[in-house]
Amino acid sequence: MKLLTIIGARPQFVKAAVTSRALAQVRPDINEVIVHTGQHYDANMSDVFFEELDIPRPRFNLGIGGGTHGQNTGRMIEAIEALLLEERPEQVLVYGDTDSTLAGALAAVKLHIPVGHVEAGLRSFNRAMPEEINRVLTDHVSERLFAPTQTAMANLSREGVDPARTILVGDVMFDAAMHYRERARQPGVAQSRYLEDAGFALCTIHRAENTDNHERLRAILDGLAALPLHVVLPLHPRTRARMQSAGIVAPDRVIVCDPVGYMEMLWLEMNCRIVLTDSGGVQKEAYFHGKPCVTLREETEWTELVEAGVNRLAGADAQRILSAYQALQSADMGTHRNLYGNGDAGECIARLL
Repeated sequence: MKLLTIIGARPQFVKAAVTSRALAQVRPDINEVIVHTGQHYDANMSDVFFEELDIPRPRFNLGIGGGTHGQNTGRMIEAIEALLLEERPEQVLVYGDTDSTLAGALAAVKLHIPVGHVEAGLRSFNRAMPEEINRVLTDHVSERLFAPTQTAMANLSREGVDPARTILVGDVMFDAAMHYRERARQPGVAQSRYLEDAGFALCTIHRAENTDNHERLRAILDGLAALPLHVVLPLHPRTRARMQSAGIVAPDRVIVCDPVGYMEMLWLEMNCRIVLTDSGGVQKEAYFHGKPCVTLREETEWTELVEAGVNRLAGADAQRILSAYQALQSADMGTHRNLYGNGDAGECIARLL
């Protein structure tokens, strides 16, 4: 059987690495063709991942990125459709909630090719998020919905998705964190003695709701400046561009660096004292490594972390950020709760394809 895997953004490379490795081990009968849409085209955000994660280079790179959501999605659908007609796979696999995810799903379903969606059923219930639109539409056109949590399964059930199409497999990101943690590598930015002695916070900011609103971005940075420790901030290219255009300068206690590779990000997550982020994936990774998390949004897809008391929503408000940090100092991380499966999600998906 030929399987076409479509990826395009940094988190998807990590997720695909888990499933690709499982396919090679338990389903050698499946011929996987990896397609990179080019949505993340910066070398630090893309190329290094294939090297670090020991996954095959994509057979095709469509080189589509840098435009608006509509431009990217439309161009991707056109290019993916042409590739599907040429390759004629029996199934298509997509991950997460990006423009690449939706484009791959739409192109395949219109050609009557079954789609599998990894990380199905997530909902923020905020339709202003492009990612929410992408994930809802992808779920409703996919043939197989690989859900990471019971919450995701419940979301799909409420939306009337046929239970025969939904499967609880666990979270491939948990698989990845457990598999690669022994290879975590300390980045140069974290080699300062004062970080090692006093500890540090880790922050990532990339969502348009925060980066495109200068007041929200300033408020987040003010919140970081109020924390009683230094903050390491690997700066997403979009965030850096917005800060430069608005003349926003990071506070002294915020140590800005370029995006880091996955192994370096693992090290930062494993060695920081707390995580502050607007990323869905980083929220989970904080929990995987036993670290509390302040979410710089008004909602999260990972509601089970909030319910467990290890994640607090702070939005883009400096006082709420500080209050959330203070409240989380006494959080019971309880990683024994096993919220995200047993570390075998990739193998489950491979066997079910």
